[in-house]
Amino acid sequence: MELNCPLPISDNDRILLGHGSGGRLTHRLISDIFYPAFRNPLLEQDHDGSIFTVEGGKMAISTDSFVVDPIFFPGGDIGDLAINGTVNDLACCGAKPLYLTAGFILEEGFPMTDLQRIVNSMKEAADKAGIYIVSGDTKVVEHGKCDKIYINTTGIGIVDSNTNISPKNAAEGDVIICSAPIGVHGITILSTRESLGFETNLKSDTAALNKMIAGLCTGINEIHVLRDPTRGGLSSTLNEIAQAANVEIELDEASLPIPDAVRAASEILGLDPLYIANEGVVLIILPRKYAADALNIMHRFSEGKSAAVIGQVTTRGKAGVKMKNLYGGHRIITMLNGDQLPRIC
Repeated sequence: MELNCPLPISDNDRILLGHGSGGRLTHRLISDIFYPAFRNPLLEQDHDGSIFTVEGGKMAISTDSFVVDPIFFPGGDIGDLAINGTVNDLACCGAKPLYLTAGFILEEGFPMTDLQRIVNSMKEAADKAGIYIVSGDTKVVEHGKCDKIYINTTGIGIVDSNTNISPKNAAEGDVIICSAPIGVHGITILSTRESLGFETNLKSDTAALNKMIAGLCTGINEIHVLRDPTRGGLSSTLNEIAQAANVEIELDEASLPIPDAVRAASEILGLDPLYIANEGVVLIILPRKYAADALNIMHRFSEGKSAAVIGQVTTRGKAGVKMKNLYGGHRIITMLNGDQLPRIC
């Protein structure tokens, strides 16, 4: 006769289905891994959520899910990507990010050491951004039902009552500033996928941009649009803005910050850098008279040291994006169709 223990052993080096049951193993996962990393007064309420007061003014909320493959890559991992992504979404609303929640979908058999590494990465990213992770959830699914780990983060921030930043605000005569080189994150992820068979020295640009953006919002009286060009890249983001504001946007090919490694890899793979995802880049659209001041502010931050003007808003009433090439001609830049780079974030 074969006897089976009804309870998993207490000392585990891998995730078990029991860790998602809400019982003892769930509480041990929280107390041994999540709680020590994320401990703060709000989390110590030990509630299903966290009750908090905020400064006066408007609030912003944003949520995102992360399924990047592979989960560890040069320059980061799925953990800091999840924190930085939601922080940046809030910052691009003109908000000061305050609190995040974190939801984990874990695959049975996932190494506990990998989970600890990801949690530590999340803590470091949260500390650097100056935010708290105040609530969360964990579910475990059978082996083969998900790919290692998926993370959802939701963030809340406050917005000054006088702030009005929106894609609809892009106006004729505005300039477009790009904070950093484009395509770095997407090509970094692709270079780690064994099936593609190429290598680069690139590292993901994943970073929290809220402090640089806060400096911009403090120093510039009139910022019309802030957007981070993640999935779909520069082209899709600018097309979304053009449609929202009903304006035409013109890019200058000579000014686009495309690293040589990104350009070379894109040519090999048949990709356009304008469509490749970024994780540490923000686009700023504002009146031309503020461009020099904005660049001066951004250059003080490591995340904005390469910031440059890459285009302008030319015409109202003609929604679309075009690019002036090196020879003075133009080509239309459309929104990405399909998903040329799956599971990039």
